[in-house]
Amino acid sequence: MEEIFDVVGVGIGPYNLGLAAMIAESTDINAAFFDENDVFLWHPGMLLDGTDLQVPFLADLITLANPQSRYTFLNYAHAEKRLMSFYFFNRFDIPRMEYNAYCQWVAGQLSNCHFGTKVLEVQYEAEKAAYRVVLLAAGKEKTVYATHIVVGTGSVPLLPGSLEKACNEDIIHSSDYRFYEKDIKEARSVTVIGSGQSAAEIFYSLLQDQPNHHYTLNWFTRSPGFFQLEESKIGQELFSPDFVSYFHELPYETRKDTLSLLGHLRNGVQAKTLHNIYDLLYHRSIAKKASPALIRANMEVTTIEKKGPRSYQVIGEQTQQRQTFAYKTEKVILATGYKPNVPRWLEAMHTELEMEGESEFKLTRNAELLFKAARKNRMFSLTNLEHALGTSATNLALSVERNARIVNELCGNEVFQVSPGSVFQQFGNEEGGS
Repeated sequence: MEEIFDVVGVGIGPYNLGLAAMIAESTDINAAFFDENDVFLWHPGMLLDGTDLQVPFLADLITLANPQSRYTFLNYAHAEKRLMSFYFFNRFDIPRMEYNAYCQWVAGQLSNCHFGTKVLEVQYEAEKAAYRVVLLAAGKEKTVYATHIVVGTGSVPLLPGSLEKACNEDIIHSSDYRFYEKDIKEARSVTVIGSGQSAAEIFYSLLQDQPNHHYTLNWFTRSPGFFQLEESKIGQELFSPDFVSYFHELPYETRKDTLSLLGHLRNGVQAKTLHNIYDLLYHRSIAKKASPALIRANMEVTTIEKKGPRSYQVIGEQTQQRQTFAYKTEKVILATGYKPNVPRWLEAMHTELEMEGESEFKLTRNAELLFKAARKNRMFSLTNLEHALGTSATNLALSVERNARIVNELCGNEVFQVSPGSVFQQFGNEEGGS
């Protein structure tokens, strides 16, 4: 007997996990979500002590679509007997480790989530009016069929230029930091490259432990400075469904230009992290009368050369002075960001899909991919979205609103209210002001 699902989800990160919870709790959709990892893992290499989510706990997997759901963070805290301590914690932002634990708690209750199962291939079979999905689990291949597909494969490390080839046990991406942390702190010199939140958190961790290990510490970025994340309340309104709807209606070239202007919404460092770093630098400098670390902006690293056992040279250019630089180091952490993880089988469909750029699929407001030849079997993508839905496409709160839209599309009726309410800003000029 062929196994046929209404929906197959590829990958189980927070986006697809939230969708799986919505489907399981509020619909009769026969769905199956698959992930190659044995358990739910959310950025495990960056689950550092003392680090928090950059969004309020209300941006959990489901609250903004259904506050009465049993899969809310508050219900997790209640079930785990943490509600009273969370009450006295008295904060909206929660520890990253707890967010990961919460997601694992939800995943453990969902029978439609299947871990340890990799999706090898997805192909459309018109004669069956279904997608053929090839799975690999416990070394054995299996084929199932799906009426619709939701791609939630997340992102992978972005390593620009020749830096990808330089990676080894001494030169790592920030996503793997926790796995190498002990060895890194036993080195004589460590260099962090990048100026986003991950780079700042790693630098702060290293700065805190520096007196115990006595390594020299460098922090470089190609950006013109170490800038703060936009955290003002009215600035954060760009992480709203209203702005996403406005942005999606803009012409493609305008959207691309707008993205370059909105980097401060996501790529900066939280104010409290920068304050903690500065305060520690200041206290540490009292006795030494010098900074305990070398911190420089406008430093674009182009190559990393091996000079001997556990010895490397970080080489690049000071972009404003147009001068080359070279620094010796034993360990390098590349906090250079991420790029969409588009599966090979989806890339192979580009001739069938409507495109907006060389590698950017055209999407509806509800994250549905558009095929040149219309088909009833739909495919939604929760990755490679920025060009269509804005820089806030990866925001956890907006992923809930997006999932609500997808469920409504699949069911053909309004299972969920898609808008949690308006913001104070108005985007666009629909009323045609003078």
